[in-house]
Amino acid sequence: MQYLKIEIKDSVQTITINRPEVYNALNYDAKYEIIGAIRAANKDENVKAIILTGEGKAFSSGQDLNDRKVSGEDGPVDLGHTLETEWIPLVEAIRNSKKLIIGAINGVCAGAGLSVAVACDFIIAKPGVRFVSGFSQLGLIPDAGSSYIFSRAMGYQKTLEFFLFNEPLYSEDMERYGLINLVDENFMEKAEQWAKKIASMAPLSIEFIKKNLQEGQQQSMNDILKLEVAAQRFCGNSADYQEGLKAFMEKRKPNFQGK
Repeated sequence: MQYLKIEIKDSVQTITINRPEVYNALNYDAKYEIIGAIRAANKDENVKAIILTGEGKAFSSGQDLNDRKVSGEDGPVDLGHTLETEWIPLVEAIRNSKKLIIGAINGVCAGAGLSVAVACDFIIAKPGVRFVSGFSQLGLIPDAGSSYIFSRAMGYQKTLEFFLFNEPLYSEDMERYGLINLVDENFMEKAEQWAKKIASMAPLSIEFIKKNLQEGQQQSMNDILKLEVAAQRFCGNSADYQEGLKAFMEKRKPNFQGK
């Protein structure tokens, strides 16, 4: 990996964005390295959970504006194409990952870096981290799903204020709005603790809980009831359910295999 550091330890894969010299701004190759790392982790039976973090002072400052594809040096650019072919696939890789992804937010999140952060399943941030939009300063709009996520958490008026005036939200503000789970000085240690807990859980159960909660944000109660029936039927026929029952009766920790 040219732009990432990858480590696997105790069934947890840590993906570190490693472009500190540009505050972890993402060019085309960096985005697809993250996508590839997530997909590889999903195929690796030894990986049970994923941590995504950044090297240096930033988690991600969003789009690398030095990338000639978006710089405009060669004439008008189609930023919609950049979204469709780069940022949306990255956000979808995170949201569609069967293995939960914990965002360990080490420093500033800006631009589309916001969208990458809030796409994670859990978010643990260092105190005082700045979350900044910045789109309106460039004559652009919030993208890669941030309009959806922030407006549902903060409401229309406060989200409009955030995206137009570009005053930062801090970790503590994000936690108050329910956009992140936890603020802790030992954010990486906490992320590792949570990841290890996840690694001991039933993979099929995790997968369907994540999927149903995502659908629950958009579908009706009746639709969700049907999804729950199908998922519970599937999980109830799994070897993991039998192992969970047996472990409960024997008063021991279950050894789930994702089968």
